[in-house]
Amino acid sequence: MDFLTPRGLSPYRLFTVEEWSHLRADTPMTLTAADVERLQGLHDPISLEQVETVYLPLSRLLAFYVEGAQRLHTATNRFLGRDDGKIPFVIGIAGSVAVGKSTTARVLQALLARWPRSPRVALVTTDGFLLPNGVLEAEGLMERKGFPQSYDRQALLAFLTDVKGGKKVVTAPVYSHLVYDVVPGEYVTIEAPDILIVEGLNVLQTNRPPRDGKAIPFVSDFFDFSIYIDADEEVIHDWYVARFMKLKETRFRDPRSYFHPFAHISEAEALALAERLWDRINRVNLRDNILPTRPRADLILRKGADHAIETVALRKL
Repeated sequence: MDFLTPRGLSPYRLFTVEEWSHLRADTPMTLTAADVERLQGLHDPISLEQVETVYLPLSRLLAFYVEGAQRLHTATNRFLGRDDGKIPFVIGIAGSVAVGKSTTARVLQALLARWPRSPRVALVTTDGFLLPNGVLEAEGLMERKGFPQSYDRQALLAFLTDVKGGKKVVTAPVYSHLVYDVVPGEYVTIEAPDILIVEGLNVLQTNRPPRDGKAIPFVSDFFDFSIYIDADEEVIHDWYVARFMKLKETRFRDPRSYFHPFAHISEAEALALAERLWDRINRVNLRDNILPTRPRADLILRKGADHAIETVALRKL
């Protein structure tokens, strides 16, 4: 795998899908083929077999992590002589545009919520914390949408601080992919979940450590476990372009769509536009901001050109 160090050293344990699938043990399959079809994203197919061989073992691993975190929290409270109540276990999911983060997040949410104790599993995307288009336009950042500087970082950190502080009800802004903007005055309410999944392009991003040693929190500081969805750049490019062409024939035709003006251009023009957007924005973001965060993940799911996960890398403890 290309994230091994030059001498073949790695902080990860590497598994083929066959090896990983055996770690499912006796974990029951709780999703149907219809469930999986409903959870998959546009142009991001996922099979029931992949759920059984990859995501089901992952849900079992996460069950152990959640139980361990809860025991540690209880022990810490006992030591401090206090009771902070329930603190959610936070899972971060990172990766490029079009790589399948949203599908992974939804599948994991569905699997985790079907554990025997039926935990409350919430899901938020960092898209809601993007600065509104008006602000991005005023600051000349529209072509840097999705880059670290395009987010309201303070609002995102405040949200995660409240979550990890045990606040029972927190809210997150809502983003509409149809209008390509944050929806004013609309929020999703998160009420005391056992598990919170946070999905976004740059959730594993860090800043340069301050020379004065003052604390500057990162989004990932609030994660208990992190996942990076990986694939070759050329493969992600092909997925992005194919998805754009599919959207041209579907969602872009809605008059409310931000991209509606492009719904009726020729196929050749649409293809050229998709290539420009990839070259100027998404490839740059992948190379400069997203891919460099891959080594910070606890788990790396590596996909092949057919969208199927081919290898799993789990960070050694």
